[in-house]
Amino acid sequence: MIKRKTMVRSFFLLLLLSGLLACNATDTTTESSLIDATATARIDSTLQSLVDAGSIAGVSALIFEKDQEVYYNAFGYADREAQKPMDRNTIVRIYSMTKPITGTALMTLYEEGAFQLDDSLAQYAPEFADMQVFVGPDEDGNMILEPAKRPVTIRDITRHTSGIVTSTSDTTAYGKLVRETDPMNRENTLEQMAEKFGSLPLAFHPGDQWAYGPSVDVQAFLVERISGVPYADYVQAQVLDPLKMDNTHYVVPEADRGRFAAAYRMAEGEKLERVPDEAANSFNFQRWALTPGGYGLTSTIDDYMRFARMLVHKGTFDGATILKPETVELMATNQLSDTISQRMWLPSKGQVGFGIDFAVRTRPPASVEENHGKVGEFFWDGAASTLFWVDPVNELTAVLFVQKFPFDGALHKKFRDAVYGPIVLTGQ
Repeated sequence: MIKRKTMVRSFFLLLLLSGLLACNATDTTTESSLIDATATARIDSTLQSLVDAGSIAGVSALIFEKDQEVYYNAFGYADREAQKPMDRNTIVRIYSMTKPITGTALMTLYEEGAFQLDDSLAQYAPEFADMQVFVGPDEDGNMILEPAKRPVTIRDITRHTSGIVTSTSDTTAYGKLVRETDPMNRENTLEQMAEKFGSLPLAFHPGDQWAYGPSVDVQAFLVERISGVPYADYVQAQVLDPLKMDNTHYVVPEADRGRFAAAYRMAEGEKLERVPDEAANSFNFQRWALTPGGYGLTSTIDDYMRFARMLVHKGTFDGATILKPETVELMATNQLSDTISQRMWLPSKGQVGFGIDFAVRTRPPASVEENHGKVGEFFWDGAASTLFWVDPVNELTAVLFVQKFPFDGALHKKFRDAVYGPIVLTGQ
């Protein structure tokens, strides 16, 4: 009898212990999950409201957390006029979200020992030897030039400190020369592009400023020069194919063009209007001599998420190793010293520096007006207001697809706040 009571008591203790463990496990999961039902509702409401307000035609968003898809939804239209909904198969122009893919391709060669980041660019591309720097016009409007204080390095072209620019607004003789030389003309090969950039003076001494520009296009040229393989073929073989990014192309295949989103722009009176298709599609519906590293790819939201998940997994995803963990860590580390005070519009991204083809968040938001994010996050966006980020703290990757001009940073702010919730300032 005593033995039976002991067994019954032990059985109920075991049940109680199991229940407590189950509760604790559930509680831990809930506490550690960023995208819960509340966040999901917040994101849905935010994205739907943007469509309802007419500020965008359509939007899709995809989030993975700890290797699980925790959010996907789409609102509005990929083609408003044809009433074609935005969905997972929609193909969009990713513009500058091409840049991290190019940087990844370049760093595969770095891992092979093909170059060091502080090597001079001219060591591999003599087109950039003995560069001159434009320091201003003289009283007659002629260019004043002086020798660069140091060579342009490969690190410079990965962090936008090279001084290589395309200027369309400079009214001096320098701006006129850049426009006339037209290095980024689509009819130029990457080699012709590099020759033209090498013939131009730099806009500033290497390492003195952060100025967004064509440095990543020069990266694509460098990949081609070092590997001996056309850039488009190299990135296809080394990045896109291994990651099974089968819907990511410079030229949208004819069979897929029905999935290609229309592009829209905000016109006068805050009215969203369609960009004429002949202008919006001109680059991606035919093959050009130029295969830029800084823009030009099109993709689907799931394709780009595969790239983002490779990064959060430190270089390996779905059986494919693209980069070593230490290389991804290097790319996601701020490369800008505090001495670089002129940073164009980079500070508008928040408390960030710049790594190798990504912005890198170095400090928490200093105000509620800033973009939300976690220290250690790395990210970039595109001219048509697309966005992605990698948040290693939460093991989270997010991709936002829209097709809106001009670039809408307020849209990104709203999406980030919806993902993370209200900003809580330190010490408040």
